Amino acid sequence: MEFEFDEDQRLLRQMVRETVAKSRSRPEDELWAAYRELGWLDAPPVELAIVLEELGYVADPTPFLATATWFVPLAGRPPRGAGTAVCDGTGRFVLDADRADEIALVTADGVVVVDGADAGAERVDTFDPTLHLAHVPVRPDGPGLVAGVPDLALTGLAITAVGSCRRILDMVVAHVRDRHQFGVPIGSFQAVKHKAADMHVAIERARALAYYAALTIAEDDPRRGRAAAMAKAAAGECQRVVFRNGLQLYGAMGFTWENELQIHLKRAKACDLLLGTAAEHRRALLR
Repeated sequence: MEFEFDEDQRLLRQMVRETVAKSRSRPEDELWAAYRELGWLDAPPVELAIVLEELGYVADPTPFLATATWFVPLAGRPPRGAGTAVCDGTGRFVLDADRADEIALVTADGVVVVDGADAGAERVDTFDPTLHLAHVPVRPDGPGLVAGVPDLALTGLAITAVGSCRRILDMVVAHVRDRHQFGVPIGSFQAVKHKAADMHVAIERARALAYYAALTIAEDDPRRGRAAAMAKAAAGECQRVVFRNGLQLYGAMGFTWENELQIHLKRAKACDLLLGTAAEHRRALLR
């Protein structure tokens, strides 16, 4: 299967980049309204992946990821406002459940959509304070939850992690060009070049698998489940390389709260942990 962006997809990527760059400072509710007005929720899988990669690049604060890749694939429609889903059968660490207007529950009898206000979701504190994660309590008299993770949910997390890792690499490259030691930029040192190159290779590998997964979903290819698991595993492995090397190359400044780097490091790590880590999906592929 060969894949390359066509002209319309390249134009979409450029438009998304320009739109996000101009509106990053706007409040979350205005961003969310703008994304809905632009019709991004209705984008086909490959085009949606393009949007998600660019939103991952800026650590988008809106509920777009959960709505587009968790709720819509299960409910079969856009939500009333924002949406999310309990699709791993646990009800724990559900993305954006604390601010969702509708929540799709995967049960033994099928998908049930409930009002977000009635779900009783409680936000939980995590290492990434910009990310909304909540526990959805399982009621004894409610529908029994089962696991049914959409392929698009795994692919969405994978391509979002790729976007975050791209941002980390760009920040690191800019830093090693500007930072001087012994009278020369530290980016001229061979060891620094090797670590940056390892980051680039890991990102490109994960990016290729994420778009491959999006393409199999778009074509309803029978390999879509396996492709989504491969993409999620590759993205998790990618963020480990990028996290380790990026933090080391950035130096002590990368540890500070004032630096933007820590936001993208946390977002990439969260994408790996949600709905199964790289190791879990590797084991699933072997089975």
